[in-house]
Formats: sequence, C-alpha cells, structure tokens
Amino acid sequence: MPATFINEATRATKPRRIARLDRVDAPFTLNHTPSPHPSPPAGERVPEGRVRGPSGSFPLCAVKKPPLPIRTTRDIDDGSRSVLRHGAWDVLFIGLALVHGALLLLVPSIPLIGIGLWWNANTISHNFIHRPFFRSRALNAAFSCCLSLVLGLPQRLWRDRHLAHHADKPWRWRWSTPLVVELALVTGLWAMLLVLAPLFLTGVYLPGFVLGLALCQFQGYFEHAHGTTSHYGRLYNLLFFNDGYHVEHHAHPGGHWRDLPKRIEPSAKSSRWPAVLRWLNRCNLDGLERLVLRSQTLQRFVLKTHEQAFRALLSDLRGVRRVGIVGGGLFPRTALVLQRILPDARITVIEADADNLRTAEQFLNGSVEYVHQHFDGCPRHDYDLLVIPLAFDGCRAAIYRHPPAPAVLVHDWYWKPRGTSEIVSRWLLKRVNLVRR
Repeated sequence: MPATFINEATRATKPRRIARLDRVDAPFTLNHTPSPHPSPPAGERVPEGRVRGPSGSFPLCAVKKPPLPIRTTRDIDDGSRSVLRHGAWDVLFIGLALVHGALLLLVPSIPLIGIGLWWNANTISHNFIHRPFFRSRALNAAFSCCLSLVLGLPQRLWRDRHLAHHADKPWRWRWSTPLVVELALVTGLWAMLLVLAPLFLTGVYLPGFVLGLALCQFQGYFEHAHGTTSHYGRLYNLLFFNDGYHVEHHAHPGGHWRDLPKRIEPSAKSSRWPAVLRWLNRCNLDGLERLVLRSQTLQRFVLKTHEQAFRALLSDLRGVRRVGIVGGGLFPRTALVLQRILPDARITVIEADADNLRTAEQFLNGSVEYVHQHFDGCPRHDYDLLVIPLAFDGCRAAIYRHPPAPAVLVHDWYWKPRGTSEIVSRWLLKRVNLVRR
C-alpha cells in the first residue's frame, strides 16, 4: 500500500473503513502507542517504513487489521452464490415438478391429471407458497409460471387464497402483475387444447381437472372440519412430505416440512384417516345398518349371505342351548338367522344403545332376551355360543386369544381369516370366523 494513501488515512481522528476483505465487512483499526516525540513539522518527510500520527510517527507494521470473524455454516450458505434460498431439499421439489409436467405430456390420463393436481397442490405448490425456493425473484416468478401450467390454474391465485386462509381473513380477488401473467399462460394452455385437441380437452383433461379440484376441496374441508386436525400416518406423510402434520403447520407456517414431526402439539386433534378420506368417519357401520333398515331388498340379501356362512360353521357344533349376541340392535340379522338354525336355543341380545334394542324388537319375536349394557369382553352369563359383531369396539385380538365362551363367532373383514372361517360376502368385504376354547 503506498505511504501517501496511509498518510491521508491517518490524518482523520477516526480510522476509515477500507474495502471488504473476503466478502466480510471488517474495518481497519490503528493500534499504536503514542510516541513521546512531537509530530514532525508539516511538510517534513516521514521516514520510510513509518506512518505519521497525531502524536508522532510509528512503524507501519503497527497498522493491523483484526482477524476475520469465524463464519458458521449458515453464514457461508447465506453468503454463497447458490440460487436456492433454503437448501438442497428444494431441488427435490423442483425435480418432482418437472417430472409431473413431463408425465402430463407423455402419458396424460384422467387419474394422472386429477391425482397429480391434488398431490402437487398439497406438496410442491404448498411448500413453494410458504418457502419460495429461489433467492432470485425472477426465478421464483418463472417457477410459479411453470406450476401454473402444470396445475392448469394460476399458482398466484392459489397463493393468495391460501395466505388469506392462514391469516383467517376472507379472500378477495386482487389483481397483480404475476396473476395477470399466469392467467394469460393458463388461458393460452386451455385455448390451445380447445383448438388442437378438443376431444382430449373434454374427454380427459377437463374430467381430470374437475377430479383434482374435488380432491382438493375434500382435503381442505376435512383438514379443518370441527377444528384443525392432523394425521400422523407414516405412509401418507412420506408421500406428501409431512402434509399430515396440519396442526403443527398452522402453528409454524414458515417452518420446514422436515421439522414438523419435531413440533407435535400434545393437545393436537388427530385422525387415523388422511384428510381426503376423513369422510369415512361419517360413513360408519351404524350408517350402513340404517341403510339396510330402509331396504327390504338389502335385508333379504344380508340374511341370505349370513345364513349360508353360519350354517357352514355351525353344522358340527352340538349342544348349543344359550346364545349371546353382542351388538345385535338395529337390524338384528344374526338373531334372525340363529332363530332359524338353532330354534331351541335361548338367545340374548346385548346392546349398549337402548334405541337400537327397541328397533330390534320390531323384527324379533318375544322369545329373545334383551340386555341393555356395554359388553367389555367378559360375558355375565355362561353362553355356549357368543357372537361378536364387526363394529365391536373392544380388543378383537383378545377375543381370538382367549375366547370368552366355548364357541365364539367373530364377524371380521374379508382379509382377516382366523380359526374356522367362512366368507359372508365379497361385496360386503366380510367373513365370519369360528374360534373355540
């Protein structure tokens, strides 16, 4: 460094900042001890290797710069030239978006369009809303346009609606330059399909698009019906990048998807079903039973299929004098069938719902006994045959391990045979298993 530059810098009462070193802003400092000798007169030449100071001259080697601060991994990432804003995991989303677009071009179909729209909107597109992948606004805008073409609707529109949802505010249409650009792209896509492939548009793309929107509607509704609800199933969260941790996402909307399992709320409401399948909670077995009550055709069907299975299982069973039927209310198919097969047996219906018992009485004659109580797995009487329903809410495995009666008929799903088993109906996905002590 020329001496004249240093002489000019040291005339100020405070040291000047010098240009950045290694991209870290660090000013030079002057560390010296004042000389007991007076400053040389103005114009007098300072000896080579020394610097003029306010109280004299001192060696040039005393001009020191501080050591560079230690830079953490985060500091290095923040100052790097990477185009990604958050890290390498975003490359996965970018690559999957490109794969999704390539599949739509190569093998378009109604399931691919519909399920792809639903999956992308809740994974790639959703994460891009909360954590844009690129440092550059131009790259983020370009990727948003790419998503708009893949999804068939403007990503900006989805973003505005979703952020309004997180802010708990009503969404209002708001014009913006990105929205206009993406609307133009999507309109151009649909217009091109209409002109070049009208049959594909109406027969494949449009049905798939409607399917995808319907799945998204189911997803959004059941994620928040009766309060925000999470789903902690491994398979769903593997395929949807922890989208099931919805309570945790609302508590930390800007958090990385990989961190959500670490932030489980102890009081979080959860469901065993993913949001898009949560309607199954409302379509329970009681609902199907009530459907049978309204149709004599269904009643005849279930009686016929159950009687065939019961006769095959009970043909070798002797000495059955007392039968207990758990949960035999509503449409009492089991009691009706066993009255035919075992006319001399004494039948008891054990039901926790008094209304269901009253309904069952309308179908059965007076020889049946009714017990209004909850069955906990331990019968109050010595039954020769005990029947466990498909809707049993106790431990079915314990029933199989330790049968509570000499013979137990267990209604179970089609894919769960145990003991001696007979299929009731493949349409009902149901079978009956006979286990003995």
